[in-house]
Amino acid sequence: MKIGKEEVERVAKLARLEITEAEKEAFSKQLSAILTYVEQLRTLDTEGVEPTATVLEQTNVLREDRARPSLPVEKALANAPEQADGFLCVPKIINGT
Repeated sequence: MKIGKEEVERVAKLARLEITEAEKEAFSKQLSAILTYVEQLRTLDTEGVEPTATVLEQTNVLREDRARPSLPVEKALANAPEQADGFLCVPKIINGT
């Protein structure tokens, strides 16, 4: 599939990118090569091939969640610029209810 310089220019304009004539030419060739390769991949027979998310077989090693002691509230609030009733006060950023 051929991608012309005009299409590259249009996409660059939509993305608000300024590109040179040399870049237009280079991107045109690169994108054309990529799309040609994708078209080749689309013709492959993948019947019976198991879908994968990664080429490496990985298994997650999980650990049991355990409650552990953490920073005491007093120490956490000691560095807070503003606090009320044992809670941090932060600026409101969402309007509404």
